[in-house]
Amino acid sequence: MTIASSSPPSRLPAGGATETPSKPRTRRDDVSGNRGDGRLAAVFIAPALLGFLVFLLWPTLRGIYLSFTRFNLLTPAEWVGLDNYVRMVNDPIFWDSLTVTVEYVVINIGVQTIAALAIAVLLQRLTQSAMLRGIVLTPYLMSNVVAGLVWLWILDTQLGVGNEIISALGADRIPFLADETWAIPTIALINVWRHVGYTALLLFAGLQAIPNDMYEAARVDGASEWRMFWRITMPLLRPVLAVVLIMTVIGSFQVFDTVAVTTAGGPANATNVLQYYIYGSAFGRFQFGYASAMSVALLVVLSAITILQYRLTRAGRTDLG
Repeated sequence: MTIASSSPPSRLPAGGATETPSKPRTRRDDVSGNRGDGRLAAVFIAPALLGFLVFLLWPTLRGIYLSFTRFNLLTPAEWVGLDNYVRMVNDPIFWDSLTVTVEYVVINIGVQTIAALAIAVLLQRLTQSAMLRGIVLTPYLMSNVVAGLVWLWILDTQLGVGNEIISALGADRIPFLADETWAIPTIALINVWRHVGYTALLLFAGLQAIPNDMYEAARVDGASEWRMFWRITMPLLRPVLAVVLIMTVIGSFQVFDTVAVTTAGGPANATNVLQYYIYGSAFGRFQFGYASAMSVALLVVLSAITILQYRLTRAGRTDLG
């Protein structure tokens, strides 16, 4: 008589091989994996970081240092302390250039924002054709210098196509870029023409994030397009619009190319914007220390404006969700 074993028969996998339990993942494995990911991330970040250090951080620190010196490229920099800043405060041309720049920024931002918002809403509400978006973006593909030269020819008082049309209509020719009153608004509108398509597409991307259900519910309630724009579109577009405004304001304060190729700061310094005055001080009169001081002042102004805009527009918060 055989006695049955109380233990169950062992089950072996096919081929007679025994199963080995998987080794549990240890903290050391996680650390090694994180280190590998960190090295790979560092490889991808390195080119951008190198460009940031070489072309942005170092020139900024160098410019701040030079703002406290007298430097003309021919002799070593001489430390003068706050002399350049005292000169800047007492320089009437600096304040006039700042005033001209602010005038340009107000016209450019006001017209560009309204026009870009209108174009973006029309693209989103009426048509979303990719070809039409490409046409809207076309002027932005042109450089500032080329755009300035084209409009300089169009608006020329004697031979320009624009003034030829005005003359054919029976009106007097307008010296758009040769008159103190017309010069800055004309330059602002030239840059509006070039940048409005790009700004409109940024706002269009923000409009795409607004759920269509909200518009459909509003239509059911009998809301008009105008009411939906103010009650739905504007509140929900606010974070994107705030970021776009910050970007465009910073870019507007740095206007240079269009002025350089159209008016060269004239007539009678009517378009002598701050960037052009800084350029003239540095490369025209070789006063690099003073030009650096004005550049630092512009950096401070732009930083303050950006922080103020960010807080007033609540750019970091959204009404969605």
